Amino acid sequence: MNPFKKLASQTAVYGLPTIIGRLLNSLLVPLYTYNISPAEYGTVNEMYAYVSFLIIVLTYGMETALFNFSRLYENKQKVYSTILTSIVISSGVFVAALILFSQPIANLIRYPDHPEYITWFALILGLDAVSAIAFAKLREQNKARSFAMIRMLNIGLYAAFNVFFIIICPAILQHPDSLFHAFVQKIYSPEIGIGYIFISNLIASAVTLLVQLPSILQTRFSFDFSLLKTFLPYALPLLVAGLAGMTNETMDRILLKYLLPSDTALAQVGIYGACYKISIIMTMFIQTFRYAAEPFFFSQAREQNATKIYAQVMNYFVIVCMLIFLGTIMNLSWIKYYLGTKGNAYWEGLEVVPILLLANFCLGVFFNLSVWYKLSDKTRFGAYLTIFGAVITLFGNFLFIPVYGYLASAWVTLICYGAMMVASYLIGSRYYPVNYDLKRFFGYVTLSLILYSFSRYIAFESYVVDLVLKNLLVLLFIMVVFIFEKKNLPGNHESQNN
Repeated sequence: MNPFKKLASQTAVYGLPTIIGRLLNSLLVPLYTYNISPAEYGTVNEMYAYVSFLIIVLTYGMETALFNFSRLYENKQKVYSTILTSIVISSGVFVAALILFSQPIANLIRYPDHPEYITWFALILGLDAVSAIAFAKLREQNKARSFAMIRMLNIGLYAAFNVFFIIICPAILQHPDSLFHAFVQKIYSPEIGIGYIFISNLIASAVTLLVQLPSILQTRFSFDFSLLKTFLPYALPLLVAGLAGMTNETMDRILLKYLLPSDTALAQVGIYGACYKISIIMTMFIQTFRYAAEPFFFSQAREQNATKIYAQVMNYFVIVCMLIFLGTIMNLSWIKYYLGTKGNAYWEGLEVVPILLLANFCLGVFFNLSVWYKLSDKTRFGAYLTIFGAVITLFGNFLFIPVYGYLASAWVTLICYGAMMVASYLIGSRYYPVNYDLKRFFGYVTLSLILYSFSRYIAFESYVVDLVLKNLLVLLFIMVVFIFEKKNLPGNHESQNN
């Protein structure tokens, strides 16, 4: 099978739960912004920022280690069993510690009245860490459909319980004569408020692991410490890289709370977090691509034309990302209603959307470039590069948030990911050279920025005319791409070879 078709098909299957999940999450944004205040939504964003760091700690690079060492060892089952056992033990200790010290931790992050948040998230993290390895095994075995079905179950449950607790339960309580009034009174308390968002996550995570339990229990739990010692030098730099990467991705939401005045800080976090969600389409594609691309890159490593394939993949990746960038920006006039109606407090943050879209594009390119240090067993460079980015993130946010607020966070994110992208390319050219088509790369990016800049000068009184003309610019981009790429499509190569 043509490698590009294989990657595309796997991206589509892996992308199904990701796309549905991101779409449901985007639909949850108005559920939150229409029903909770920016300050409350700020709390939600902050708590999930902590979670994003901790899940990396709990998996400590073992997902990628599973891919790498499964191709190097004949006894793949032993590799999986050792990694899974290690994660189960470490997660159990971590969860117990968080629950034991829930009140001191709640005091530390300024939520002294809600130690239950810590307990709930401790359980979520433990469940998700074990599930992550089970999901990685499905990816390693190319069981994309099983992966997709279980992921969709998780996503569906999370969305459904959010709707149940935030919309349905309060509505039923307002009608004492309702058939389900007594039942809802027993299971629902309005005082919990946004805590039901976290409870929904806990239910979804528990059911997801329960569904995976039969396949997990089929594993012969044999722990080979000598194998683990082989895995850790490969995996731990990925842990450091992951933490540094997450610093770049979510630390700004934490810092906004502590660097802005206390009376407005959480509201600013909420506004910034809500507007960040609009860039979800770019993030959705990048995450989908990563799920399929990581095992694909490893599987192609032994092919003679591997580097040529990687270069072509990058070219198509840039095209799709720029199309997403233009499509989102040109339709922002109606997309913004996800955040609320006219005059909603969340709208004031829309200026960060194009900045964050470009930032996430740079991050996606960086992930593409990361193939050089993963395949050459130089994963420490992944840590170096993301630490480099983390320094930019921390320095930039500490310096500029007190002056410019969340706008500073958006620009710092773009500078950080752009610098990481460039540094990775320059270093990778030395250790694992790939002849990327830089002319096309910069050509498509430049064309997109020119079209975006031109669109800012288009302003017609007719909403429909304005929207149509802006989307014609997207069509113009597609036409230019088609002209330049028509002769380079994989199918055409095949036909020419035949």
